[in-house]
Amino acid sequence: MDIPKYNGNIHPDEWINDIQKFRYIWKLDYKEFLKIAISLVDPTIKLPAEISNIEELRNALKDNISFAVFKNTNKRKLQLLKYIPESRGGDTSKFISNFLKLCYNAEINGIEEQKNYLCKSHPMNEYFPNEFYTKMKNVNSLNELIKKFEDIAVEESNLNKNYSIVALKHVGTGKYLSSAENFNYTTGSCTQLVFAGSPVPDSNSLWKIKFGKELATYNNTSIKLQHIKSSNKFLGIYYHNNDKSPSTNHTEVKCNNTYNFRYQQYWNENWKFNDSKLENRQGYLKSNDNINLSIKKSYDDNKVEFLRSHDIQFTIGNDTFQEVVCHNERLGGNDEWCIELIKQNVWTIDTLHD
Repeated sequence: MDIPKYNGNIHPDEWINDIQKFRYIWKLDYKEFLKIAISLVDPTIKLPAEISNIEELRNALKDNISFAVFKNTNKRKLQLLKYIPESRGGDTSKFISNFLKLCYNAEINGIEEQKNYLCKSHPMNEYFPNEFYTKMKNVNSLNELIKKFEDIAVEESNLNKNYSIVALKHVGTGKYLSSAENFNYTTGSCTQLVFAGSPVPDSNSLWKIKFGKELATYNNTSIKLQHIKSSNKFLGIYYHNNDKSPSTNHTEVKCNNTYNFRYQQYWNENWKFNDSKLENRQGYLKSNDNINLSIKKSYDDNKVEFLRSHDIQFTIGNDTFQEVVCHNERLGGNDEWCIELIKQNVWTIDTLHD
């Protein structure tokens, strides 16, 4: 086992702690150990002629210009340090380890300075600055700082970002909002049907969520749900012909797009979402939020209807489907949907132009 040498590229405290292990392993007396320690310092680092103990050696190393360069180098590394979440191929554990090591090497011990470096390490987006400020303003220890940062990282990993892939589980029946290219309604519009299908997410129940910015906020974001398996088709309603659902005679919900209709102004694929329990909830749409989805009939006095499913079924040939409709009745448990994040999109400004 080789004893590590000191060349100015390690913190003196860490190096001395390392070499002290060898004293106990090899059972060296103090004078012999000190002599060996001094001999391990690189000759380019000039030491005082007389050093009588380890503390004097430690102080001599810290007084040398190499230590100032070492600290400043680590400060610059801190300034350049960038947090990359796991969704972009990063590793939060390694990032935190690197951050703590750089703070130690640069002797950044003040909590406010540590906060500042940690905040600047994160790519600025719609979510992070406000969350960081809110959670960190009363933090007064390094352990608490790291804990809060980890909390933010976990929360951010659950955000439904623009172009993410989601599934919507009907809370009342446990079945997922679905569509299937090879099935059309045999009543109403005779277009591609929407139903509550499998009790687990499958290829028919995956939707790409779109809303024209990075994050969807409660009470002021309109979203679109594009069916992954279908070709450029969205969840929506078309109310020119007053198409009715097959079983309960509510508004028919379709999977389609504007260009498939003669009167395009009657097609709407823009949905609003609200928390199913808290009317005035603020914040961002996250995975496992329970929501109500509503849509307007803009050419019918802006009437608002809500997305619903229930145990009522209808058949097409030999196949049975659980009905999904829109309605303007009183809200209840059948109008509650749990949005589940399947794959978070790696968001960039270019996403807006896709």
